[in-house]
Amino acid sequence: MFMSYLYYRAFNAMYNGKLGRRSAHNETNTFCSMRIGALSAHNFSTMSRVKRIAKELEECRQDTQSGVNLELVNESDLTHLTGYFQGPPGTPYEKGVFKVDIVIPNEYPFKPPVMKFITKIYHPNISSVTGAICLDTLKDAWTPILTLKSSLISLQSLLQSPEPNDPQDAEVAKHYITNKKGFEETAAYWTKLYASDEKSVGKTEISDAALYGIDEDIVSQFENMGFERSTSIAVLRRMGVKSFDGVNNRSEMENKILEELLKETNQ
Repeated sequence: MFMSYLYYRAFNAMYNGKLGRRSAHNETNTFCSMRIGALSAHNFSTMSRVKRIAKELEECRQDTQSGVNLELVNESDLTHLTGYFQGPPGTPYEKGVFKVDIVIPNEYPFKPPVMKFITKIYHPNISSVTGAICLDTLKDAWTPILTLKSSLISLQSLLQSPEPNDPQDAEVAKHYITNKKGFEETAAYWTKLYASDEKSVGKTEISDAALYGIDEDIVSQFENMGFERSTSIAVLRRMGVKSFDGVNNRSEMENKILEELLKETNQ
């Protein structure tokens, strides 16, 4: 495409009688110089980005106080990393180790890294399905002053202080707002199940209802009516019902759940 463009420009100029052999040659050289200059600028930008990432990796490696770590997914690729940090003490995420997938764009550090949780986590600002994160410093509030390490520390702080009014996972946020104790129990279960040592998790019995923050009494109520436990949990999850706390008309809600269960059973 590059050579075709030169041929077109030279032919067009000579055809119109506006360009002699010398000027055509000079224009070609000028275009080549511009092309080389653009490539040089791109290479400089790439080298600068690689140098920055390598520096951040080394600084993180030497820092034993922050509790965060960075590793390359592939040693030959500095743009794909895995971040690790511990759950903050005094929270449902305590004693958990959380893994974050990090992809660094070509425009870094002028654009933020793309981060998502690899470890499943129950949190209003993190998708319980995809691991997507709602955090302003990873979006519009990002500045080149920020680093990969500071971003992981910000995620750690997010676990300490959820923002349910600006959720990534609306269902989890609703659970947090309406039943914080139930939310914390569920978040702790998820931490034990997904973010703890595998051997210790195997010894922990985790209720499937509690896993989704659903009050065990509600599930048992519909089980006693003859509905399958898994069906009851699926319907309650779909309807966003965690408990009857704060429900104005419990009888009406029970009837709605019953209708959905009957529809599910008759399918």
